Amino acid sequence: MAGEESSQESAAGSKKMDELEGQWRLYEAYNELHGLAQEFDTPFDAPAVLVVGHQTDGKSALVEALMGFQFNHVGGGTKTRRPITLHMKYNPECDSPLCHLLSDSDPSVSHEKSLQEVQVYIEAENTRLEKETCQFSAKEIIIRIEYKYCPNLTIIDTPGLVAPAPSRKNRALQAQARAVESLVRAKMQHREFIILCLEDCNDWSNATTRRVVMQIDPELSRTVVVATKLDTKIPQFARASDVEVFLSPPASTLDGFMLGDSPFFTSVPSGRVGFGPESVFRSNDEFKQAISSREVEDLVALEEKLGRALSKHERSRIGVSSLRLFLEELLLKRYMDSVPSIIPLLEKEYRSSTRKLSELDQQLSSLNEAKLKEKGRTFHDLFLTKLSLLLKGTVIAPPDKFGETLQDERVNGGAFIGSDGLQFPHKLIPNAGMRLYGGAQYHRAMAEFRFVVGGIKCPPITREEIVNACGVEDIHDGTNYSRTACVIAVAKARDTFEPFLHQLGCRLLHILKRLLPIAVYLLQKEGEYLSGHDVFLRRVADAFNNFAESTEKSCREKCMEDLVSTTRYVTWSLHNKNRAGLRQFLDSFGGSEQSAIIGNDSNTSTQTTETRLADLLDSTLWNRRLAPSSERIVYALVQQIFHGIREYFLASTELKFNCFLLMPVVDKLPAMLREDLESAFEDDLDNVFDITNLRHSVGQQKRQTEIELKRVQKLKEKFRYIHEQLNSQQAKFGQ
Repeated sequence: MAGEESSQESAAGSKKMDELEGQWRLYEAYNELHGLAQEFDTPFDAPAVLVVGHQTDGKSALVEALMGFQFNHVGGGTKTRRPITLHMKYNPECDSPLCHLLSDSDPSVSHEKSLQEVQVYIEAENTRLEKETCQFSAKEIIIRIEYKYCPNLTIIDTPGLVAPAPSRKNRALQAQARAVESLVRAKMQHREFIILCLEDCNDWSNATTRRVVMQIDPELSRTVVVATKLDTKIPQFARASDVEVFLSPPASTLDGFMLGDSPFFTSVPSGRVGFGPESVFRSNDEFKQAISSREVEDLVALEEKLGRALSKHERSRIGVSSLRLFLEELLLKRYMDSVPSIIPLLEKEYRSSTRKLSELDQQLSSLNEAKLKEKGRTFHDLFLTKLSLLLKGTVIAPPDKFGETLQDERVNGGAFIGSDGLQFPHKLIPNAGMRLYGGAQYHRAMAEFRFVVGGIKCPPITREEIVNACGVEDIHDGTNYSRTACVIAVAKARDTFEPFLHQLGCRLLHILKRLLPIAVYLLQKEGEYLSGHDVFLRRVADAFNNFAESTEKSCREKCMEDLVSTTRYVTWSLHNKNRAGLRQFLDSFGGSEQSAIIGNDSNTSTQTTETRLADLLDSTLWNRRLAPSSERIVYALVQQIFHGIREYFLASTELKFNCFLLMPVVDKLPAMLREDLESAFEDDLDNVFDITNLRHSVGQQKRQTEIELKRVQKLKEKFRYIHEQLNSQQAKFGQ
């Protein structure tokens, strides 16, 4: 019998040791996995406990109590400005905490630090971030800890949530609150994380932290709810029924299916560990003992308030030690359940890293002159093909991403605005609401130009302008109203149409420059983009933009020459297009003048043409008193000349922009780009492709990928071994 008992004890001890050893390997593997995910932004993460609470909820103090020692920057206000990840490992041989701080620049490197050094580092980071514009950082401070009081847990302590008052004077605090909530929400998005939701309340209808948590986890299915500062709550309850409701809140109060089925309740004794006069505890052992004593006191106080003994389930929810045991068992189960799914993820990451390493090797081998020149020429041809396609018309580029409505186009490229400062209603332009790009957008802009400028009427003419325009001839002092009309008309036309010329150039240049990012998108979509050759791509982009700007300027200057010529010298065959209309006007004018002169006397019907002409000259040429008849003649001539200039300006401007801006993109840009490219290849190939820096950059990426590949391989082997061990243990001890 004794031999059988000894054998059973030996088997139980062996099973226990195997389980502990397996658990340590498991924790170590998951800690490495978490570090790998942080460092290389890999698409998987290890299960961990994410602590979420408001500033005054006792969040960092609870984390310290779970750990069994103090290390953090605890106090009023915002003390945690970066998430702190604590990879904790139970080690009965560590009488004092053994801490390793992972390097920010290279998390694969860790430095052993004392508790005081860890505290100094955290406080320095909080102080540094407090002075910066963005006072918080999502980058985690990662610490590995071994200690005789540590649970086997990975805990992430987040910055405390803030609930500022809504007044204007609290704008800075409101901005800080939004920044913290955004950071915490992003962390809670990780579905592998168990959320530890802290509430400092004695009434569960006040869901301060749960309000934020339930936006991400509405059913609380991966959330453990903890009521902190229990020792301060118990004296507040006047009746036993209040305590009953607090310990076992009804389902209507706590919605969802929270982990553990009911909340946990904790108390952490106040006071810091140290030897100064303000310190309460002389050692972490004293701090740990105080936590245990507080749990006992809370249990006694609750039973006194209730007037009965607490049930086993109720006791399992009271105190830091109960919460710690629950989290440790929960995390261990998550770890073990996740092992089979982690291995395929690591396999996938290994294949991805291997493929990336192969691509980097190919990229390094292609960094020679002949291959780079060939790449550059190929890109040149493909780029021009995409530009031509965009001008001719395509639907490959999504309009919602690259298209512009007419309203967008006016905001980004400038609007057609006349001397009155008004814009033509965009809804009256065809296709105004459509998101266009390329040739379609160019055509719409030109159509709007025709529509707006073609509808412009001659500006009003004042009597003062007419009198001032008459002046004095160099050989007589008579009035030359045809000259007067020309002076007024060309001045009005020049002032009216010149701004539209500049506006059209600006608008069409904007449309042409937009072709560049769209062409790049098409190249990227089809895998024809030169990734990694930023210097070369910037050179192509600069050459294209410079060509577009210089071509637009040259075209605009040609149009300006036309406008200057047509507003400098009036050619009646060109400016007087509507002679029939003018003749009709003058005939009516002559008839009215004749009626005024002749009156109703039928005997004057035989008055000669010479007499009528003499009267007309007397009222126009020889008389400087501006009669209505003279004013009407000048106005009619000005209108006729202005409209002739407008028609000529419209036709010549559209033709020149098509010939000297649009067409050069098709027939001159290719030769210019090729010439620039070949010149650069001959003169400075190294700088064109930035070969030296590119080799260094690709080489660095290759080294990082090799490191990642080795770490993934190592982790893959660890998890495979753990998986095999778990299966063998189940087979050995299981049934």
